Amino acid sequence: MLVIVGYLIVLASVFGGFAMAGGHLSALFQPIELLMIGGAAAGAFFVGNTGKAIKATLKALPTVLKGAKYSKAVYMDLMALLYDILAKVRKEGLMTIEGDIENPAQSPLFTRYPRVLGDHHVLEFMTDYLRLMVGGNLNAFEIENLMDNEIGTHHHEGELPIHSIAKLGDAMPAFGIVAAVMGVVHTMASVGLPPSELGLLIAHALVGTFLGILLAYGFVGPLASLLEQKLDESSKMFECVKVTLLASLNGYSPALAVEFGRKVLYSTERPSFLELEQHVKQKK
Repeated sequence: MLVIVGYLIVLASVFGGFAMAGGHLSALFQPIELLMIGGAAAGAFFVGNTGKAIKATLKALPTVLKGAKYSKAVYMDLMALLYDILAKVRKEGLMTIEGDIENPAQSPLFTRYPRVLGDHHVLEFMTDYLRLMVGGNLNAFEIENLMDNEIGTHHHEGELPIHSIAKLGDAMPAFGIVAAVMGVVHTMASVGLPPSELGLLIAHALVGTFLGILLAYGFVGPLASLLEQKLDESSKMFECVKVTLLASLNGYSPALAVEFGRKVLYSTERPSFLELEQHVKQKK
């Protein structure tokens, strides 16, 4: 929703200011210029990216219209789930959670937290490392290194659409210049026309440069920034799981281990100690 509001503000400010200054809005309506800029940008996008990057970008674009996925409620559910799992491990032993992590959809622990159960990336990350804790002989340092590598891989994959869109935005002004040059060429080829008509052709040509810059900095570039922020938010879920499980491996109680995870969250979504404690008690 904020994306649409932002676009409307950009359009109203630019075109409204132009109209208030006495400009003729009809002169800016140049569908051929848009076709040249948009077509060249689309072609360059397909040339400059692999199939994997193209698919990732097309998949990521619809998410910009959605609000924040990871709210305080989601983080509280995640930490409450981790607390329940670690409390069961501490009370009954590691082997008792084997059935829960092998089939989370049927687990009484996981089904109490549908928000976490619905995020298969976080769910897979959590269950994979719980499985290593149950069946492996890895120490906390080895698991931490493995977690860091996996989080790094997740981050690099998430950067594919960001880089693709950012590069596309950087190219837009250049494609606008190409469209403007083509308009100038057309004007020069029509030098026998009356001055009034030549002036109109030059105005149409300059619209290409304007559109390229407007699309780059008002529409395409901000999308890359938004996707980067969403990627950082998604990484916090993994970091919360990582810190909590490592604290448990190092011998801390479930309550303290969850407190470690709470501390890595951004202040805007981080619940207070009392909020989290009350939420955990309510879920029991």
